[in-house]
Amino acid sequence: MASGLRILVPVKRVIDFTIKPRINKTQTGVETAGFKHSLNPFDELSVEEAVRLRERKGPLKVENILALSAGGPKCSDTLRTAMAMGADRAFHVEVPENEVGGLEPLTVAKLLQAVVKKENINLVFVGKQSIDSDQGQTGQMLAGLLGWPQATQASKVEIKDENGTIEVTREVDGGVETLRTKLPMVITTDLRLNEPRYASLPNIMKAKKKPLEKKKLEDFGVEDKKRLKTIKVTEPPPRQGGGKVEDVDGLIGKLKELGAL
Repeated sequence: MASGLRILVPVKRVIDFTIKPRINKTQTGVETAGFKHSLNPFDELSVEEAVRLRERKGPLKVENILALSAGGPKCSDTLRTAMAMGADRAFHVEVPENEVGGLEPLTVAKLLQAVVKKENINLVFVGKQSIDSDQGQTGQMLAGLLGWPQATQASKVEIKDENGTIEVTREVDGGVETLRTKLPMVITTDLRLNEPRYASLPNIMKAKKKPLEKKKLEDFGVEDKKRLKTIKVTEPPPRQGGGKVEDVDGLIGKLKELGAL
C-alpha cells in the first residue's frame, strides 16, 4: 500500500502566452526583455491537477505538493503563484540572470531527479512543454533517469486504489488511449486535463507565509553543462494571400494554371 502522494510540480517563468514572441537581434532566441512574464500554461495545469487530487479525497491522501523553479530572482513570483493555487512549499533554484531559460532539458531533468530522491517524491506532474523553448523533453528524460513509468500528454488522471494504481487517459490520433501503472510515476500534462483556477487575493496573501527555500544547482550535485548550441532562430516566412474565383470552372482553370491538375 502506498502511504500517500508526495507530488513535485516543476514550474517555469515564461513570456505571457498572450504576447506574440519576437526573435531577438542576435537571432539566438525569443526576445524576453521588457515583456510581461507568467507561469507556463502547461505548468499551471500540473499545479491545478495536484491540488485537485488533494480536493478529491481519493484512495490516496496528498501529503505534500512541492513546486520548483530554476531561474533568476523573479522566479519567486512564479512560485508564489503556484503556492497561491495550492502548492504547500517551493524551491527556487537560483540560476544567474544571463542563464534564465537557458537550462537545457537534460540539466533540468537531472535537477528534478535529485530533488525526487532527496524529498522522497512519488509522483511528478510536468507540463508537456514550455511555451518559450517548446522542446517537450524534460518529463521523458526525467522518467528515463529515474527508471519510472511515464504517461505523456495526460487529459485525465485517476487514482484507482490505495496501492497507488493510476490510470491516465491521453489523446492520440483518432481516439484516446488509457494507460495503467503504479506509483511512482511521471505524468506530463496537456490542455484538456483541467481548467486552472485563478489565484485569489486571500490565497495570494497566504502564499506569502508558505516556505520558499533558495537553492543552488550545486546543492543537488548538478552542473549547468551546455550540450546544445542554437545556430539560428528565424521567423517563419510570411504566408502569401489566396485568390478568389467566380465559379467551379474558374477553380478548375486556376488549378490547371498552377499545375495541380
